[in-house]
Amino acid sequence: MPYRLMAVDLDDTLLTDDLTVTESTKKAMKRAIAEGFHLTIATGRMFDSAQQIAKQVGLNVPIITYQGSLIKNLLDEQVLYERSVPADAAARLYEYCKQHGLHLQTYIDDKLYAPEENDRLKAYAKQSNIPYTIVPDFAALLAGSPKQTKMIIIDEPERLDAIKPELAELMGPEVHLTKSKSHYLEFLHREGTKGHALRFLAAHYDIPLEETIAVGDAWNDREMIEAAGLGVAMANAVPALKELADFVTLSNNEDGVRHVLEKFVLA
Repeated sequence: MPYRLMAVDLDDTLLTDDLTVTESTKKAMKRAIAEGFHLTIATGRMFDSAQQIAKQVGLNVPIITYQGSLIKNLLDEQVLYERSVPADAAARLYEYCKQHGLHLQTYIDDKLYAPEENDRLKAYAKQSNIPYTIVPDFAALLAGSPKQTKMIIIDEPERLDAIKPELAELMGPEVHLTKSKSHYLEFLHREGTKGHALRFLAAHYDIPLEETIAVGDAWNDREMIEAAGLGVAMANAVPALKELADFVTLSNNEDGVRHVLEKFVLA
């Protein structure tokens, strides 16, 4: 099967633990692109954060951001695909977080907002290398902004796992819940997954899904792993994802993405 399109997660997949892309992986990616292969990233990060990395490795197609809720061109930043959390669901989520003392943050027009500053917000912004804005009247912000691209609760993994079923019922069928890391519970439009985004991008380039590859490590990668012709999990992936995958590559610190390219694309 000649694969023609590959979507790669960033954190703990393309990026090593020190948040860099190794030179050997960059070379393999550039070689694949030079041979006409379509290579993109599919990340939970905002566009501004993701494009910094995409430009470093010379990607040649639009990038998938916000877990699949936003696909934009790198050069002219044209929006190709966009989905948002419904306004009524966003309001319900904020009220729930206020009542239960949970940290909630949201993305609007590729900017990060939170109702107050705390260590969780600071650590998140530092890892993603993005600024944030504090808006004390968070309810007014949500009410006045129809495009909540993604909302996140940051807390201890055990607490998030315990409240997830209740929140799924509260949000309703129009909202998709997922975890990119154990302490991030993320809320998106039901069509804002990496699987939806991969299907859209494949159709955009008239490439059958059978000729696509998806590579990831966390449960938020599940939808694209299942949608792709070849679903690949990293060696450091969560066990449940490795069980779903067609192939398990090396870890993010062992050039796992390069290994996939050399085995299935550049061979």
